[in-house]
Amino acid sequence: MASKSVEALQRVPLLSGLTKRELQTLAQTMEERTFPPGRQVVVEGRRGVGFFIILDGRAAVTVGGDVVRVLGPGDWFGETALVQHDVRTATVTADTELRCLTMTAWNFKPFVIDNPKVAWGMLETMAQRLRERDGG
Repeated sequence: MASKSVEALQRVPLLSGLTKRELQTLAQTMEERTFPPGRQVVVEGRRGVGFFIILDGRAAVTVGGDVVRVLGPGDWFGETALVQHDVRTATVTADTELRCLTMTAWNFKPFVIDNPKVAWGMLETMAQRLRERDGG
């Protein structure tokens, strides 16, 4: 399973700066989960302790009930609540069967701190998502 996870993580643009050894370490801290179509993976306004990287499938991101984005393989979500230690800012619902690698908050923070390129990539994505949400 770990080698399959490493292969999947190698295809995630956010993680492109990591070595194979770093990806192997990361894969050991992650768990694979599958969600059926229609399942809410994270829910706006609720607390959450997970970060998700999509391996297969599609998911809709909604804010206030409005679809703001569709995610697919290589995309990630859940980081904002973990960084802020706060509630989820959006709901993510599986459009198709959704296969993800997940990481808990207590593994997420040390991983990001130890990998500044990943941290910077997350910051860029978070800024882009804020701009899209605010219409500018």
